[in-house]
Amino acid sequence: MKLYISKILQKCVGWELKVQKVMGSETECELPVVDFTKQNLKDSTHTWLSTCQVVRSALEDHGGFLALYDNISSETYDSVYSEMKKFFDLPTETKRRKTTDKPIFSYSGQRPQIPLYESAGIMNPLSFQDCQKYTHVMWPQGNHAFCESVNSYAKEIVEVDHIVKRMMFESYGVERKKLECLLESTEYVLRGYKYRIPEVGESNLGVAPHSDTALLTILNQKVEGLAVKLKNGKWFEVGVSPSLFLVMAGDALMVWSNGRIRACEHRVIVKSKKERYSMGLLSYAGKIMEAEEELVDEEHPLRYKPLDHYGYLRFFLTQEALKSDSRIKAYCGI
Repeated sequence: MKLYISKILQKCVGWELKVQKVMGSETECELPVVDFTKQNLKDSTHTWLSTCQVVRSALEDHGGFLALYDNISSETYDSVYSEMKKFFDLPTETKRRKTTDKPIFSYSGQRPQIPLYESAGIMNPLSFQDCQKYTHVMWPQGNHAFCESVNSYAKEIVEVDHIVKRMMFESYGVERKKLECLLESTEYVLRGYKYRIPEVGESNLGVAPHSDTALLTILNQKVEGLAVKLKNGKWFEVGVSPSLFLVMAGDALMVWSNGRIRACEHRVIVKSKKERYSMGLLSYAGKIMEAEEELVDEEHPLRYKPLDHYGYLRFFLTQEALKSDSRIKAYCGI
């Protein structure tokens, strides 16, 4: 099912958005849509409290939801995609230059098992200085437009990350001080993705079903192809709009929630006749993370040992991890 977001939002129970199928019949979206464009979405209001419950239910049921968010200017949106395209047009040996010692975050591409896929992560994109460092590795002569666009985009998207985490903490009754501690220690990566057009006889699988290693991923796509596996096992196709973002729980959020939240399983199928680009802001725990004590009780016994997030990233592509049914459970499950 393809989403076509109307200019005028329609309210309905559970903050779900009415959408139209290609044939014109109307149905309710199976993946909740939360409207972050509303000015009255403030702490402690009725709207805030009810939305907290929708966000929690969506994360527990599907591992994610769709967010409508229009605070990103068209100039920033167009610029970040334009600059990421220029990055992916660089020679492969340039894209593979070392930009960080962190595992997984550097350039990934030209892999036989996923030949359509390329991606690259920019560490700490909220810092203009760190964006400059990354830029100068790729463009020694400098590229102010790239640096400015990724920094501006990340700063605007991180607001959604913070709101979602506030809603999670409030809905579970976890004290605010713990939220502040998590946000202070969180490290971010802005990741750009490119999927080339399949050649004749080549599979159109962009990337196989998987969940992210992060706490949260805030993802926007420029071209269709992204789908989420719902609780009932069906695949839901996400629509395309500058104001539409898929908010996905990652493996680390399963640890934080003591297994109450599920990691969002998603995939990419390249259907379009043009290259597919998308952008994601991913958050990682900079300190050892444990399941919140408020979420451990007789009904929900402790399911995970403390998580070293970067240790998990190093484990993620080992043979032991690849053979397991759940990499996060193989790494720190009880």
